[in-house]
Amino acid sequence: MSAPRHILRRLSIAAVIIGLVACLAPGQATAQSLNFGSAGNNPVEIFADNGIEWQQEQLVFVARGNARAVRGEVTVFADELRAYYRKRPDGGSDLWRLDAIGKVRIKSPESTTYGGHAIYHIEKTVLVVTGGNVRLVTKTDIITAERQLEYWENKQMAVARGNASAKRDGKTLRAKVLAAYFKKDKKGNSSLYRVEAFENVQIITPKDRAEGNTGVYNVKSGIATLDGAVKIFKGGNVLKGCSADVNLNTGVSRLRSCQTQAGGGKTRVRGVLLPGSGKNRGKKSK
Repeated sequence: MSAPRHILRRLSIAAVIIGLVACLAPGQATAQSLNFGSAGNNPVEIFADNGIEWQQEQLVFVARGNARAVRGEVTVFADELRAYYRKRPDGGSDLWRLDAIGKVRIKSPESTTYGGHAIYHIEKTVLVVTGGNVRLVTKTDIITAERQLEYWENKQMAVARGNASAKRDGKTLRAKVLAAYFKKDKKGNSSLYRVEAFENVQIITPKDRAEGNTGVYNVKSGIATLDGAVKIFKGGNVLKGCSADVNLNTGVSRLRSCQTQAGGGKTRVRGVLLPGSGKNRGKKSK
């Protein structure tokens, strides 16, 4: 029997699988559904304005035109969706990969992710979003990247690559790569608690700016620790050292000296202070 091509609107994959089981395996009464990930029993439903095509030989469903995939409280929007599945020995099917192409938006109760292309590896529970101006938006934070954004569900970690930034309350942490760590509270809600920054690290606030080679930001304490060729700029003043703690809540920075290899001594912290670099700098005297 040749495989049919379904061109229907608002068609769910769960319904398609029920039809396939009845058509290809007569006498089998158990209906199967495709699921995101290995946990949970919620079916994946796919909708599209221009129809859904089932390609049996390639084991893929293709939804085109304002497409969306829904499982539980998570919805993936895109111009096109491709759902890849594998057949099981018992006659059922498992979804192992979902591709979203064009104007991608992934929405959950806790965050929304935007990009041009997304691949969700179901078995690895890893989401990779690319396409320029990729961003993850939560109620309190915005994480962006020029290259790609990864979300590792099992590790509760997001990695932003390529001129990445994390913003909160007018404060920005920038670096070549940012790794953001989340944790769940007793109610199951996820929140950001730690950000690690690598290469060309910058911390920017409305009042000052700090630079370093690497950095770690503790969200709860508001303290960012910078290491390697640290510079702190405030007005026209510049402070230099090997490492520093920058308190983004209080605006207080503490700079530390370097430990020299020979003799075990320390180099001094260096500062350049410009007269009149405070609030009144640049104003004409009367």
